[in-house]
Amino acid sequence: FSFDKMAAIKIVNPNADITRAAQALLMNINVAKGLQDVLRSNLGPTGTYKMLVSGSGDIKLTKDGNVLLHEMQIQYPTANLIAHAATAQDDITGDGTTSNVLLIGEILKQSERYLAEGQHPRVLSEGIELGKIKALQVLEKIKVVRDVSDRELLSNVARTSLRTKVHNTLADQLTEIVVDALLTIKRPGVGGLDLHMVEIMTMQHKTSADTNLIKGLVLDHGARHPDMPRKLSNAFILTCNVSFEYEKSDQNASTSYSSADQRAKMVEAERVFVDEQVRKVIELKRTVCDTNDKSFVVINQKGIDPMALDLFAKEGIIALRRAKRRNMERLTLACGGVAVNSVDELTPEVLGHADNIYEHALGEERYTFIDGVKNPLSVTILIKGPNAHTITQIKDAVRDGLRAVKNTIEDGSVVPGAGAFEIAAYEEIMKSRNEVQGRAKLGLQAFAEALLVIPKTLASNSGFDPHDTIIGLQEEYQKGHVVGIDVHTGDPLDPAAEGIWDNYRVKRQLLHSSTVIASQLLLVDEIIRAGKSQTKGE
Repeated sequence: FSFDKMAAIKIVNPNADITRAAQALLMNINVAKGLQDVLRSNLGPTGTYKMLVSGSGDIKLTKDGNVLLHEMQIQYPTANLIAHAATAQDDITGDGTTSNVLLIGEILKQSERYLAEGQHPRVLSEGIELGKIKALQVLEKIKVVRDVSDRELLSNVARTSLRTKVHNTLADQLTEIVVDALLTIKRPGVGGLDLHMVEIMTMQHKTSADTNLIKGLVLDHGARHPDMPRKLSNAFILTCNVSFEYEKSDQNASTSYSSADQRAKMVEAERVFVDEQVRKVIELKRTVCDTNDKSFVVINQKGIDPMALDLFAKEGIIALRRAKRRNMERLTLACGGVAVNSVDELTPEVLGHADNIYEHALGEERYTFIDGVKNPLSVTILIKGPNAHTITQIKDAVRDGLRAVKNTIEDGSVVPGAGAFEIAAYEEIMKSRNEVQGRAKLGLQAFAEALLVIPKTLASNSGFDPHDTIIGLQEEYQKGHVVGIDVHTGDPLDPAAEGIWDNYRVKRQLLHSSTVIASQLLLVDEIIRAGKSQTKGE
């Protein structure tokens, strides 16, 4: 590199920090390998956990790559780039973060030996691109189109995802909860699923084994009057956005009175307005609750003043005020009925229904459970745990499990897991080497070798020799079988027979994003730290 070129940036910015050519490339490769080594041990159901300790001493136990990359403080720019690419993968598909980091690191690692022999990075990046295209063709061939209304298939997909996040016993329990939740909110004839209709609530109470699915709603507040009943059955639910309290005018207006009687009349007039609204609700309650086994609940988005609460309590009505808007939207989907903005002309048709409504007090917190609703289109997953880090771990796992099942329903297909796709892709890419002319086949070979990092890591995390395991899988594939690794024995297994399935879109996104980032990093020949300073006067 000429002195003139080296000096050019120094003339523009004398303080610039420059890393050139082979040194820049070697640094990028080492950073990618370093990040790969951090996450390598977390891959798969037999992966180990990382304990993250924040500056304030909060502990988080996890082997979820997305959580690790979000929580870790990463300072080097290349590592940051890889981390952002991997977390973007999670944002788009809900899984594959660890695999993404491993694959990017391995592509660069396999390319390193060719670079050391003097090959140009552009030649390798062209070969890597050809390898990606071939791998995507293999993915299309190996994917299995299945009936996504099959509960067993959805359970297998959720279990495969969840076992890589939490221990097996809890994963199996969460699998049933996640699949039940999504099958409950799935609307016939509607393709997509709205995961916002699955509310995730947390209670620091009991153990993680007590986590359960409520086919209804859990509201994080209770009744505001001591005389209101704490439990009702066969309840009609009025969902409303009406102010049961006297509201001050928006305009700056003042009222004067000359005697105490006038003031009393004014207060009475205000009270009459609110009492009239309460009376209309009570009349509706008396109309629909014609027998003693029926009850009535009012859930209001706006306020209810103490006098109105007292009137409702005397009628045996549970009244909840200032409910969150997101809960108001879910209420009508879960319980039926229509949300009303006025109490004029109320009819029984606007009411929802639930079999059981009860309040649960936990220290200072109160929770209202609305359970036993017919045809709910919104549900609540209630996560319980003895401490904050257990709850956080389960919450992260449940989100991933929900995304895995949603992906399967929307894709209409699945991919054999346990490293089966990577073995198949490696074999098919190596067969196609002779179709590629010139030095690009070196990049193709580097990409094929890099794909084996997934089954190799699964084997080493399970305590088996990676090379013995890979040779066994390759021999079995050459006999015409699609095989993955059995993490308990290290032997080849049939993923379809064992119910080990990966998401099609996760694998597709993984191939796209990892090759783009790895190719871009290979083509970096200069790292210049000469950005504008945020400090004034520099």
